[in-house]
Amino acid sequence: MDLKQLSYFVAVIQEGTISGAARRLHLTQPPLSAQMRLLEEESGCLLFERGSRHVQPTAAGQMLYGRAVKMLELADIARQELKDYREGTGGILRLGVVSSAGAVLVRMLGDFHNLYPHIGFELTEGNTYQLLEQLSSGLIEMAVVRTPFPERGLCSVQLLDEPLLAVGRKDFFPKEGPVSLAELADTPLILYRRWESILTEAFRQAGIAPQVICKNDDARTTACWADAGFGVAILPASASGFLRHPDSESRPLSDLPLRSGICLVHSRDSWVSAPARALLAHLTERAAAFGASM
Repeated sequence: MDLKQLSYFVAVIQEGTISGAARRLHLTQPPLSAQMRLLEEESGCLLFERGSRHVQPTAAGQMLYGRAVKMLELADIARQELKDYREGTGGILRLGVVSSAGAVLVRMLGDFHNLYPHIGFELTEGNTYQLLEQLSSGLIEMAVVRTPFPERGLCSVQLLDEPLLAVGRKDFFPKEGPVSLAELADTPLILYRRWESILTEAFRQAGIAPQVICKNDDARTTACWADAGFGVAILPASASGFLRHPDSESRPLSDLPLRSGICLVHSRDSWVSAPARALLAHLTERAAAFGASM
């Protein structure tokens, strides 16, 4: 099997009919049907259940479809990387970013975009571990992630180091200044799972059973619930930028001096494209200034 054959196969699965796939591929039906029969012969598996109007993938067809989509995506990436290599600092940079660093990333990229207006971006959003998996598989080239994370096999540049803050409506903070864990004992808490185990252990050591009203997987969701008045969230300082309500505010944690770093990472052994090298050099040079200005 080859990439063209796999692209035909993916089109048939997505269109649901040979005729629809043929129109999409600008082919006639007979040669496309012949290619699908040849693919089945080469794989030794029945890939389609053929009905009077539609074709459905078998279990083997579903398995091949998942692999084929990824292989075709990687082939497109390879073609783009070769194009970038030929053209220098133009092209597309495939960049992953954790949700809590989205606003930070926009600020980072302002002057970079002015310097390199021909570099475009394809952003993939997810949590740190999802992005590291995408990085390992080659689907993204670099990622903006949060510490802590396993650094083996990675090159990392720290862009920002910031404290965790208590975030919520001011009614939850009757006193001015920092808040303690004891002051949050009877407060409904909204936990971002990235920090759940650390925060749970901190409360346990303080002899407090936290009143958790919501757990979720996204810093934006955590901030949104706090902003809506459901309770208090504990988030990295830059994530408080998601707050919109005039009565929402952030407070330091007096007895929980946790900090979180935002890092730009890429695989140590992977080829780095010209756009990625330009971004890496730019941010490495300016990392201290970014930290001072946040």
